[in-house]
Amino acid sequence: MSFSELWPELKPVVVSLWALYLVVLSVWIVMQQREPIATLSWIMSLALLPVVGLVIYHFFGPQRIKRQQSRRSRSRAGLSRALPPGFEPSSDCITVARLGQAATGFAPGTAKRVDLLVDGAATYDALLAAIAGARHHLHVEYYIFEPDRTGTMIRDALIERARAGVRVRLLLDAIGSSRLSRAFLVPLHAAGVEFAWFHPAKLRWIWRPRVNLRNHRKVVVIDGLLGFTGGINITDEENERLDPGAYHDLHLRLEGEVVRWLQLAFLEDWHYATGIALRDDHLWPDAPTGRVLAQVLISGPDSPWEAIHRVKVEAIHQANHRVWLVTPYFVPGEAARMALSSAALRGLDVRVIVPARSDSRIVSAAARSYYDELIAAGVKVFEYGPRMLHSKALLVDEDSCLFGSANFDHRSFRLNFELSLLVHDIGVAAAPGTADPARPGALPRGPGRPREGAVPATPGRCLCPAVFAPALRPPGAVRGRPGLGYTPRKFP
Repeated sequence: MSFSELWPELKPVVVSLWALYLVVLSVWIVMQQREPIATLSWIMSLALLPVVGLVIYHFFGPQRIKRQQSRRSRSRAGLSRALPPGFEPSSDCITVARLGQAATGFAPGTAKRVDLLVDGAATYDALLAAIAGARHHLHVEYYIFEPDRTGTMIRDALIERARAGVRVRLLLDAIGSSRLSRAFLVPLHAAGVEFAWFHPAKLRWIWRPRVNLRNHRKVVVIDGLLGFTGGINITDEENERLDPGAYHDLHLRLEGEVVRWLQLAFLEDWHYATGIALRDDHLWPDAPTGRVLAQVLISGPDSPWEAIHRVKVEAIHQANHRVWLVTPYFVPGEAARMALSSAALRGLDVRVIVPARSDSRIVSAAARSYYDELIAAGVKVFEYGPRMLHSKALLVDEDSCLFGSANFDHRSFRLNFELSLLVHDIGVAAAPGTADPARPGALPRGPGRPREGAVPATPGRCLCPAVFAPALRPPGAVRGRPGLGYTPRKFP
């Protein structure tokens, strides 16, 4: 008997099963209490693509994030019992810092010294000098660590300290640092460096996938007294001494009690990745207080609060004079767009600085789809070039700034594990390189600006991989044309 002859009898059964599938699936997704548009999108995708939709949902759906929340909370609980005094919540902090504390559990502190490091060469010089001075422990955590000249230079510095008896721990993201070979890592193991991957690819993860949840943080802690964080990875692509077209980026060198919070962030990630809770009094030396108010902010899929997103939006709402935003990837949600446009409508000096050429045409097109709305509200939009702008900074008024690893997009706010530093200090906010100037004459041009590139702006917003796609870096990143001698100028 042929299928066409069997179909009239099978049709009621297939329709009934499909209807039951839709009912069960809809109830399951609705009970997760996601945003209405996300809930409807998932239901439609799974209804129209029963097999493909289920695979996509399994790897990238919100259920995975809920499971991550449970495991990360256990990591924090396991460490909290070993923490010394000094990590209690503060009752004396300004509104933005209070929000950050409530959303992250990290109280505001102080820094004795905050050095702004512009571009990779200055960052690597400072990092190598600090590594050479390590005496007890060295904690290093990066998203990208490449096996190139820059990566080899940093690796060899870690090996030298490990051979000198310093406890060196290295935590790398398994996707961002996937180019590291076994041969590159062997000298680290031989020297006694403790190494771990964050969310490595394993066969069992076919059933519990984590490919979409990446550790985008950049953290270095030396002897519990000196710390580094920001947006610069370990790669030749950010070293202008080796590559004239290297990314333009920012990093921070920190001294003081705020380093204790960087230490806690690393230890939580290390416990989560390895299952080992480190307990050693040398991890928590007495740190001097300073005059600079500073607060470490962490966010990721382990928390429902989107802490960095909330703090940025709240800081924009509280601004009185200026809001300058620098970001390589600009895909804001409704709350962030409303905050920026409302600040401009209030008469504030609101500027958004993005790269003229990004390493993703879809992301660039998505960013340009927001220009007309923002420019109409009075936001000044600038494109920076010819080098790829990779800086991530938010300046509010004359004394508040936020630096770190988080881009201004959904991926950083919701899916990546990110870390930023909120600083309240006139000197730091006014430091050269804090806000990057725009390429002259690029923007603003007012509403209706012609679109550039092969991907139209509005479809680019819908297709943007920063929303849900995996954090895979495209090969051969576009960095603009090197060697043009462009010198950044200050804003007028």
